[in-house]
Amino acid sequence: MQTLTAVAHRGDPYRFRENTIDSLRSALALGADAVEFDVRLTRDDVPVLLHDETLKRLWEHDRPLRELSAAEVRGLTAGGVPTLADALAATDGARVMVDLPGRVDRRTAEAVVDVVRQCDARDRAYYCAAAPAMLALRAADPSAEIALTWTSLAPARPALLNAVRPRWLNYRFSLVDHDLAARVHHDGYLLSVWTPDTRRSMRRLIDMGVDSITTNRVDVLFAARASVQPSPSDRPAARG
Repeated sequence: MQTLTAVAHRGDPYRFRENTIDSLRSALALGADAVEFDVRLTRDDVPVLLHDETLKRLWEHDRPLRELSAAEVRGLTAGGVPTLADALAATDGARVMVDLPGRVDRRTAEAVVDVVRQCDARDRAYYCAAAPAMLALRAADPSAEIALTWTSLAPARPALLNAVRPRWLNYRFSLVDHDLAARVHHDGYLLSVWTPDTRRSMRRLIDMGVDSITTNRVDVLFAARASVQPSPSDRPAARG
């Protein structure tokens, strides 16, 4: 039978500020199978949890993260923006989906991968982002588990897929229909989607046979998952 992975988007952002330790812990306490969070680098190349380029939206400081040191970020947010090392410690034992927004070069990818290695989290961490970031990530870690984020209905080029070697293809949920799901599985990949927040959308996706749903409302996903009896899957083993 199909197993659906419930991934908490930036933790539990309806209850706590996104990408914070409290948000991650709340999502895991609710029973999330994995937590997703965004990682960017500070001026001194410390990976921290932040989706935006600046601190403006969440922390009311209109300062670009790349112009601030990790110590300055800590001071401006009263320690509210955790480092990647802090987040891995707080989620010890749980699966984490590390999203790399923005421009990601080899140095950025290596800084993130190094922290994951140092925290002994390689077996429970996987990565998602668009193709340029995942190419850099693959170069930094040839054995990393990757969910390639894809925002087009056109299939990814075989040469790109061979270079990235994703286990998952990660689509915006509104793009997914039965034909796309069938194609992804026929090609030997697992299908992850982001970020439906209504039970109706979740039930539709579960019925299509998606393998993972990333949502801001993981508790609603649990209810949707419990109410839908998935169909047996005859898909081939996913590439790993």
